[in-house]
Amino acid sequence: MFAHQGRYSGWIEVVCGPMFSGKTEELIRRLKLVQIAKQRVQIFKPVIDDRYDEAYIMSHSAQRFECEPVSTAKEILDKIHDNTRVVGIDEAQFYSEEIADVAVKLANRGLRVILAGLDQDYKGRPFGSMPTLLALAESVLKLKAICKVCGGLASKTQRLTTDQGTVVVGSGEAYEARCRACFDPDLSVERAVPALPLSKKKKHEPELVKKAEASL
Repeated sequence: MFAHQGRYSGWIEVVCGPMFSGKTEELIRRLKLVQIAKQRVQIFKPVIDDRYDEAYIMSHSAQRFECEPVSTAKEILDKIHDNTRVVGIDEAQFYSEEIADVAVKLANRGLRVILAGLDQDYKGRPFGSMPTLLALAESVLKLKAICKVCGGLASKTQRLTTDQGTVVVGSGEAYEARCRACFDPDLSVERAVPALPLSKKKKHEPELVKKAEASL
């Protein structure tokens, strides 16, 4: 765990990686330790993230922590209490670039700021303000998931639908983790075989996948 020795004891931590890599679970783990240490903590998430519960951040493994949904990063600054020592922010990639300024201002006040978010979008590109946050942070943890196609280490988030928007909120029905080799951002392989994504094909259908790959 990163320990800052500076004058104000404020710093920024970022936990990133693809979907299903345990980012929110790691954020919750750190926040629970903060509570054990009897430090005042506040947790925020974007209001658009309503997949599980509006009043909680929740991991895919059903761990949860009460939070406050906000529409903009600036709202976080307005809602910080005087006695708060630690600020947790989930799904940081959904905020505008303003989230980086907010994180810096909070850290400069002497607060510990922990952010979790996707570092890449469904095309494999740097996601929103995450590159800036990664550059500004004192501590960065990049997690890996398990590729749903080959079982290797996954660093990409595969979108399984044809939605073209950068921000499409969803979970296992719309996304899965993939390694670089199995990542198919344009769904070119998926469109060459019927219906289901590669990782959900029946065991007796490998010849369909081979034909699709041979046509690329």
